[in-house]
Amino acid sequence: MPVAQKAVVAGTSTREFILRQLALLSAAALFVFVLSLTYGLDLSPGFF
Repeated sequence: MPVAQKAVVAGTSTREFILRQLALLSAAALFVFVLSLTYGLDLSPGFF
């Protein structure tokens, strides 16, 4: 484990660390889901 990550883990509780990681994973999954919804959508200037 990198030193910087050890410092972060030592400064926060295990529960907070896990919740933060789950929140980041959820945000990434939501971002990918939104990108998948816009796949093939015509966003050229003529669309607006």
